[in-house]
Amino acid sequence: MKNILEGLKVNISNKIYIKDPETSDLGKNIIENSILLINEIGFDNFTFKKLGEKIGSNESSIYRYFENKHKLLLYLSSWYWGWLEFKIVLATTGISNPMEKLIKALEIVTEETTEDNNHPHINEVILNNIVVCEFSKSYLTKEVDDENKEGYFLIYKRVINRIVEMVVEVNPNYPTTKSLISTVIEGSLHQHFLKNHFKTITDCNDKTTPTEFFTALVIKQIS
Repeated sequence: MKNILEGLKVNISNKIYIKDPETSDLGKNIIENSILLINEIGFDNFTFKKLGEKIGSNESSIYRYFENKHKLLLYLSSWYWGWLEFKIVLATTGISNPMEKLIKALEIVTEETTEDNNHPHINEVILNNIVVCEFSKSYLTKEVDDENKEGYFLIYKRVINRIVEMVVEVNPNYPTTKSLISTVIEGSLHQHFLKNHFKTITDCNDKTTPTEFFTALVIKQIS
């Protein structure tokens, strides 16, 4: 799996970026340090000027890759969901039992993220933290419908629909599969946030993980 992940290239809509950051050292540097800086100061306080200072480059050089920081956040979140999708496909391809396949997919989208070391310029653990804290800002906008039509959220929706198909394999008669799985994926991000910041309003902790909670929830719902 390691060798396959090393060759992973997430196909992100070229409407999100001006120049593909994966095609140059500067672009990869922008991605690497934007992840670190957003995690450090938060997306609201993040600017291309601050990023330029961090990487020792002109602010204008960043604008050659991304129109604005919203598009950068869309890129980072799309890369994250594409990475998860790739992990789901690899981990479930050899599983013939529908329930086992579903459980494995649920584990991947709800578990604590670990760095896979196959992409030196992307720290998946820190990127996961950004997705947990900031992903909703990529779609809670006035432009969401237009951006959705342009395919900006295609990878995110594809991850959900892959797991929806697995639920259908287990129980084709369950009536609200899409609502269930979209709730699980969004709920997982929320529970990880609560576990780290609002511990008094969640049962998820070091002993009870979001994976255990959501896996049990899904199995009970579709059984």
